[in-house]
Amino acid sequence: MDTWIVIALALAIVVFFGILLYNRLVALRESRKSAFSDIDVQLKLRHDLVPNLVETVKGYASHEKELFENVTQARANAQHAESVNDKIRAEGAFGQALYNLFAVAENYPELRASDNFQRLQSELTDVEHKISSARRFFNNATNEYNTAAQQFPANLMAGFFGFAKEPFFELADQERKHIEAAPEVKFN
Repeated sequence: MDTWIVIALALAIVVFFGILLYNRLVALRESRKSAFSDIDVQLKLRHDLVPNLVETVKGYASHEKELFENVTQARANAQHAESVNDKIRAEGAFGQALYNLFAVAENYPELRASDNFQRLQSELTDVEHKISSARRFFNNATNEYNTAAQQFPANLMAGFFGFAKEPFFELADQERKHIEAAPEVKFN
């Protein structure tokens, strides 16, 4: 009889810790989802600014039709992406398209001097800073989740209950190069 009590007690302890681990993984997964929803809000703001930006650039560089189509298509793909992973990929392509749009705008001094373009660029820069901040928070939540799901003994139950490793929201290569590049200083 004492053996059954010991076995029952041991089983109860294992179940208790299993429940704790499961609940921790659920909480971390939900924290990651919440962090992405913060990014999603900022991405929607960026999506709303882009049509005005494209129209402004069109006024000065109307012959860049392929560029405008690429930006418009990348924006549409980003807006219609369903899963977090699809959104991450689509936003990377959209960021690249925006980078290309600004690269073309550099060739038009009248455009860069335009009040409308400067205002839109300033608003977009502000949104990009907010996205960057939200992305750091999301990546931190992703790191916590992935680490917890891979640590022993949680890793034993993580796979069984579908807690898979999740991707980080990283910058596209071109965006990373643009941000990491040292600013150019010129004295006339």
